[in-house]
Amino acid sequence: MQHRIRWAAVAAAPLALVLASCAAPAESEETVDAASMNYAALSHEELVELATEEGEVSVYAFTSRIATVEEAFEAEYPGIDVIATDISSTEQIQRLASEHAAGSATADVAYVSDAPVVITELVEEGVLLPYVPERVAGSLADEYQTPLVANRLSTKVLMYNEEAHPDGSPVDNLWQLTEAAWAGKVVLVDPNVRGDYLDLATELSLQSDAMAEAYEAHFGEAIVLEDGVPDAGLQFLKDLYANDAILTDDTDNVNAAVGATGQDAPPVGFTSYSDRRDNEDEGWALQVAAGVAPSPGIVFPAMLGLTAEPANPAAARLLIDFMMGDDSETGGAAFEPFYVAGDYPTRSDVVAPADAVSLDELSAWIIDPQRTAEVRGDVADFLLTIQ
Repeated sequence: MQHRIRWAAVAAAPLALVLASCAAPAESEETVDAASMNYAALSHEELVELATEEGEVSVYAFTSRIATVEEAFEAEYPGIDVIATDISSTEQIQRLASEHAAGSATADVAYVSDAPVVITELVEEGVLLPYVPERVAGSLADEYQTPLVANRLSTKVLMYNEEAHPDGSPVDNLWQLTEAAWAGKVVLVDPNVRGDYLDLATELSLQSDAMAEAYEAHFGEAIVLEDGVPDAGLQFLKDLYANDAILTDDTDNVNAAVGATGQDAPPVGFTSYSDRRDNEDEGWALQVAAGVAPSPGIVFPAMLGLTAEPANPAAARLLIDFMMGDDSETGGAAFEPFYVAGDYPTRSDVVAPADAVSLDELSAWIIDPQRTAEVRGDVADFLLTIQ
C-alpha cells in the first residue's frame, strides 16, 4: 500500500503546528529544521509524508538479510529508496567512528551487534543515537530499549551436523572439545577478527566458575590452571587452541565446514544458530547443540540506532520503526527475515517461531555488554599469546 498523503487543510494542521515552530521567521512555512523537529509529536502518516519527501534512507547492516528488509520496506513505502550496505559489525563500528570523526557523509541508520563496543565507542561518543518507536515501547523490556533499541537477540553457539548425528549433539560438555577425539575438529572465527566471537571468548572468562564446575563434572577432578592463565574460561580456550582448533575469518566458512552434508565425521563449530535457516539452500545440516554444559555459547542484542546527523532523519526513523515488525504476532513482512529459529524477538507481543529451541532450552549465556566491555581487551591480549 502506498502511503503518500495528499494534504487537506484539516489533515495538515497537526504537522503544520510542528513545522511552524521549527521555521525561521524569514523562511517559508515549508522550511523544516530537522535538528529541532519534534518527531515524537508526528503521527505515523505525518512521518511517512516527511520520509517520502526525503525519498531515500541509507543503512549499514551486519547481516545480509538487510536485502530482504530493503525489498519489503520499498514495497510498503514505494516512494522511499533504501540504500543498504551489508558490513560486519567490526568493520561497521570502525567506519561509523571514522566517518563521524571526519564529519563525512555516513549512513542514516546502523543495524549492528557487538554491543560492548557499540555502547562504549559509539553511543557514549555520540556517534549513534537512540530512537525507540513509541508504538513498540510498551512491549520491550528496558534492557532492549537502552542504550539502543534491539529488535532481536542473536547467538554465537556450538553447532553440529545433524545428518551425521541424528540422535543429537555429539558433545554434552564443552571440555570434550579439548580432548584428542576433537583434535582439529572444532571450527570458529578468530575472536581477534570478529567482535562477536571476542564477546564469546570474553564470556567464557567471565563465566569461569561455571567452566570450572563443568571441568570437574567431566574429568572428575578440580581444574588446575597453568601459569599465566587467569581463569578456567581462558584455560579452556588455551586447551582448545592447543587441540588444533581451526580459526577462520568468516562465519560462512564455519557453517560450510560443520554443516556440509555427506560427511562421515564432520567437525563442530561456533556460529549463529539462525544460520540453520540456510540448510536447504546451501546443502547444510546445521543444528544447535542446546543444553551443552555449562553453556553452548552466548546470546546478544541486534541493535538499531540513528547516526548523529542523518541526512534523512524522517526516513531513518521510519526504517527503524519498520524493522521492529508490524502489529501482528509474527511481526509480519517487516520482521520476516528474522522470524527464524535462532533469532529471538525482543518484543513480548511477538511469539517465537514454532520450531525454535527456547532460550531456556538453549541455556546460552546472555551477555552483559558493560561487563564484557571492561575485560574484553585483556581477553584479546591473552588470545594473542596462545595463537
